[in-house]
Amino acid sequence: MKITVKVWRQTGPEAPGKLVSYQLDDVSPDMSFLEMLDVLNENLATSGEEPIAFDSDCREGICGMCGLMINGSAHGPLRTTTCQLHMRSFSDGETITIEPWRAEPFKVLRDLIVDRGAFDRIISAGGFVSVNTGSAPEAHSTLVPKVNADRAFDTAACIGCGACVAACPNAAAMLFLGAKVTHLGELPQGQPERDSRVVKMLNQHDHEGFGGCTNVGACADACPKEIPLDVISQLNQDLRRAMVKGY
Repeated sequence: MKITVKVWRQTGPEAPGKLVSYQLDDVSPDMSFLEMLDVLNENLATSGEEPIAFDSDCREGICGMCGLMINGSAHGPLRTTTCQLHMRSFSDGETITIEPWRAEPFKVLRDLIVDRGAFDRIISAGGFVSVNTGSAPEAHSTLVPKVNADRAFDTAACIGCGACVAACPNAAAMLFLGAKVTHLGELPQGQPERDSRVVKMLNQHDHEGFGGCTNVGACADACPKEIPLDVISQLNQDLRRAMVKGY
């Protein structure tokens, strides 16, 4: 395959950025998208140019580090992580535009790397269980209905990649926030701090500069882990309950 990539290049957070075009003449359809970027960087290094900076870690669709806007879509044309996207999803001769996440709280650090520390601060604000839950209980001593257990497992699948924010026209992180609140809210260990958790995390969300949800649904469509949109409804329900209790 021969492809042209237009990549966002930016030397630092305060520096101006621009799209720069590069051509690759021998791309295998079986390459992952990140392997294609590796090959491009090898070519750039060989020619004495600065390689493209991008994030990656596990390359197995687990860590969420690899998020990119590809042809205007979060993670590309398929509902998967960027590292699990393969070049067979593109056509021979195609031009592919690659950009970082576009959201005010996600500052561009360099090229395609953004600072997702805002997500860490939201979790630090309340996305945890700090009460003493004791040692490991006997199996089945604390009964959890299967529907609640399944819901907790499903929402715990969120990898914090930020695709929901990148896809949202308001740059809201409500799907991420809803997943974290719902995950802990479905479990017995999460109940003592349930009300304070949603208030603290939502306040931090707003403090970071994320936008508000207007129920567009683009976040759920872009989520590689298929977090359901109704976690935002659960978030709102928990918030209303907390406000009634005076939090």
